[in-house]
Amino acid sequence: MTDSTALDGFLEKWRTRWPEWRVVEVFVPLSQRQLAVAWFALLQEFTDAMNIAGDPLPADAKLAWWGEELRDWSRQRSRHPLGRVLEPNRAPWFELAEALPALIRLRERPLEPAAAFELTRPLATAVAHVESALFGSARTGQPLVQAISAQWLATRLDGAGDAAIPVHFGNHADSSQRGWSQQLLEQWPARNGGAVPRRLWSALARSRLQRFTAAGEGYAPLSPVRALWLGWRAARRR
Repeated sequence: MTDSTALDGFLEKWRTRWPEWRVVEVFVPLSQRQLAVAWFALLQEFTDAMNIAGDPLPADAKLAWWGEELRDWSRQRSRHPLGRVLEPNRAPWFELAEALPALIRLRERPLEPAAAFELTRPLATAVAHVESALFGSARTGQPLVQAISAQWLATRLDGAGDAAIPVHFGNHADSSQRGWSQQLLEQWPARNGGAVPRRLWSALARSRLQRFTAAGEGYAPLSPVRALWLGWRAARRR
């Protein structure tokens, strides 16, 4: 398999999971489109390692490998196909590598909602700073970090179900998966100030969470018209 074929495989895997992206990416500057998909495909590799089922040791080893790979990117060396697109861009790759262990801790059931968000904060902050470098957005403030944290926790809920619900969420009016999804939506800023690619992906992910019923049930793709409307609103709203 050539590097080009391997790269295409990673990009297509992410596009398959987010079919609406083919509609909304029209709002992304042409020069950033492949970069955005490569970056989101990298984040998907991390969330897959977080939501591993069964023996966690292979996923832990994968995250350790990614940590070394990202540190090499900070020295302008890469081995992974995604590095062909991402590594030439100067970004805080080392800081992202340092934040990856949070993914292992996220497999544990959080004690309370605030603790869940606090656990994701270092990782969400590192992601926000990388996106600022990649896409030229100067904003990396609290709304953006909060939105990234909420999206990460939504991904955890979708992958882990009840194991993602905080232990002390039982006194909430609705302590089910659906109840936790509603709490995440309440904590997810609709305006996050991120770059266009982040605003678009955040809008698609937020739409999925609004349609969430239970982990593992999947989602019907948005209609092209609905996706286009959602993308247009996200692209123009900071």
